[in-house]
Amino acid sequence: MKLVTGNSNRALAQAVASYLELPLTDCTVKRFADNEIYVEVHENVRGEDVFILQSTSFPANDNLMELLILTDALRRSSARRITAVLPYFGYARQDRKSASRTPISAKLVANLITEAGVNRVITLDLHAAQIQGFFDIPTDNLYGAPVMVRDIQENYGSGNVMIVSPDVGGVARARAIAQRIGADLAIVDKRRPRAGVSEVMNIIGDVSGQTCLLIDDIVDSGGTLVNAAEALLKAGAKEVSAYITHGVLSNGAAERIATSKLKELVITDSIEETDLIKKAANIRRLTIAPLIGEAIARTASEQSVSSLLD
Repeated sequence: MKLVTGNSNRALAQAVASYLELPLTDCTVKRFADNEIYVEVHENVRGEDVFILQSTSFPANDNLMELLILTDALRRSSARRITAVLPYFGYARQDRKSASRTPISAKLVANLITEAGVNRVITLDLHAAQIQGFFDIPTDNLYGAPVMVRDIQENYGSGNVMIVSPDVGGVARARAIAQRIGADLAIVDKRRPRAGVSEVMNIIGDVSGQTCLLIDDIVDSGGTLVNAAEALLKAGAKEVSAYITHGVLSNGAAERIATSKLKELVITDSIEETDLIKKAANIRRLTIAPLIGEAIARTASEQSVSSLLD
């Protein structure tokens, strides 16, 4: 088996390689003067089971093209099977027609990955479960919940802890974690007047005196979390923290979180952190390298991956 990575998240790729006790495959992924992407694999991969670890995070189009070109290079080098390991699947929020004459970009990206020659996909916390069906190849959607639950139990226990979904759409995700730790569930009822802007309308549930933990899959601008934290504190919550799988944190979000009333924002390393994220005192990172590494190992040895979801 071979583990290949592009430039999107080399730190995570190295951590996964260390977990697997496997060196990263020697390859070049660089840009020409006009920003065209050039790939060259410097090791023999003929007949190998190859895993490409590449998040399609910012810059999403560059990282996606790296993935597609890496796939083509490996396919033309006679790799036996190519598995795309996408800790963060970009374009996932465009999973339906949101208005007339708009695309379903998540399906288009799934088609591109398949047509490039990928035989299997491993990803983490898809924004919408149905995206798994957009791929016409086997796709394993891992969950960050087991990693989060362990951290919650170590740092908060279960007494006076309330799990909160920041919107109605994330109730199933939040309820799954609430059931794992035996906590109650609350819901933030919000509306989004336009993209990137949210307004809290109501809090469903009694949060008085509770340590509230907001659970979601993606934090982008941070507006939803900041507004939800303020609303929960006004409703009597003792303190508010958040556990989010994918820390996109674009357009000043790190500073917004750092100056907010959130006690702590915990994100995974599915997306490589920026300097601003590193400087934010109330942003902490959880590694998913063991989870990704174990999924790769089990896929390579044809063992069940579903037990990792328990």
